[in-house]
Amino acid sequence: MLYTLNGLVTEKKQNFFVLEVGGIGFKIFANIHTLEKISIGNTPIHCFCFLHSSENQFDVFGFLDEPSLSFFELLNTVPGVGPRTALNVLDVDSVQNITAAILEKRIDLLTRASGIGKKTAERIVVELQNKLHVHASSSLTESMDINIELEEALTSLGYQQKEAKQAIQTAQKLFRGNETFEDRLRSILKGIGKSK
Repeated sequence: MLYTLNGLVTEKKQNFFVLEVGGIGFKIFANIHTLEKISIGNTPIHCFCFLHSSENQFDVFGFLDEPSLSFFELLNTVPGVGPRTALNVLDVDSVQNITAAILEKRIDLLTRASGIGKKTAERIVVELQNKLHVHASSSLTESMDINIELEEALTSLGYQQKEAKQAIQTAQKLFRGNETFEDRLRSILKGIGKSK
């Protein structure tokens, strides 16, 4: 019924944004990663949508790329996982890394999502393991482990979790893969220093 919308972002809140299309403002729920990438302004965005209906309410969930939408739809097929919970799972890491976590049966990585307990994480693994594919899943989960350690190190130094995650994501583009934990931490701290 509704698959994509093109329009201007006119408002951004904690868990949704408003997309104006032909004079109509659509309230679109989004995960943190999506909200960080969009900005209010004159540049139109192309949004992939999932329309969820429950009793007397219709909610639209939006993503900037098709793989994120497809993964979100797949998560919604798991019993006990609704749209809000699926959004929280997408905030754990990239779609590729979350896929790797599911394939490697890393329950501990999935429970980092708000509202996901051990049983729900196990159900996600059981339901989706044969429906997903990714190359080098073990090295991707190793990368996730390092990022978690970096995040913990930064929060112990007094940085907010959101700020720590953003700094790690920004610095990751510069890593070649052979850096030590200390090298990565130094590089991230340097990046935070430059942005202030």
